Amino acid sequence: MTGFSRVDGTHADARWTWELRSVNGKGLDVRLRVPHGRESVDPAVRALAREHLTRGNLNATLSITHDTPRTTIQLNEEVLEDVLKIATAVAGRIDATAPSVDGLLGLRGVLEFTENEETEEQRAAFDAALVAGFERALTDLVAARADEGRALAEIAGRQIDEIERLTAAAEACPERSLEAIRKRIAEQVATLTEASGELDPQRLHQEAVFIANKADIREELDRLTAHVAAARALLADGKVVGRKLDFLAQEFNREVNTLCSKSNSVELTTIGLDLKAVVDQLREQIQNIE
Repeated sequence: MTGFSRVDGTHADARWTWELRSVNGKGLDVRLRVPHGRESVDPAVRALAREHLTRGNLNATLSITHDTPRTTIQLNEEVLEDVLKIATAVAGRIDATAPSVDGLLGLRGVLEFTENEETEEQRAAFDAALVAGFERALTDLVAARADEGRALAEIAGRQIDEIERLTAAAEACPERSLEAIRKRIAEQVATLTEASGELDPQRLHQEAVFIANKADIREELDRLTAHVAAARALLADGKVVGRKLDFLAQEFNREVNTLCSKSNSVELTTIGLDLKAVVDQLREQIQNIE
């Protein structure tokens, strides 16, 4: 969901630039910075962002430069004449220096500052040009994000392949076979029986069956296989699948945690830990996918 775009344009005497940056985010958060007086573009710009994006933190900055001054300065002749008359009258009564030019111009009302106001038609036309420029920048940003998405899909695809390989390794692990489990439990029962003749063999057999059933990871392996197929289907969809992949990654994590907790051998535990590492990497990458 990361990307950058920049679009420049002109309208009348103004030159403007849109800069868009997006970073990862669970939802869509649009942060807009526009010059004072151009807040009127806000609703249209946010609507376009929601139309083209579903996730990510979007920062959009608009800068505007005018080729002609936006403020006109005029000399108020009447006020200046009154000030000079008063200054002359006062100077005749006391020994005073003549007023300086900067002193006169600094008096309130001598200079008048007038903002060059836009007409409604001019404002509407400028706003339309700015919104159209934002849409072009947004299109470029979406294209940049799509390029990144294709690269991320390849990385996620390789991670899913690794999950499938490790799931197959867990499936083939000799230590999880019924014969291996029976042998281990039989050895443990024999050791306990020899240590204490008071132990009930029938009770020990029941406990052994319970432990064997608890250690079975058949369901976890089946679910992991199903999740692998579902993840590949989502990546091949090419649509907005980030939230679905995020949920699926949580399911991957849940099954792997259960597999590790049920593990009854060093080899299976090692496979489980490798699976957990790959799933964590997959979850991190999925945060970047819209």
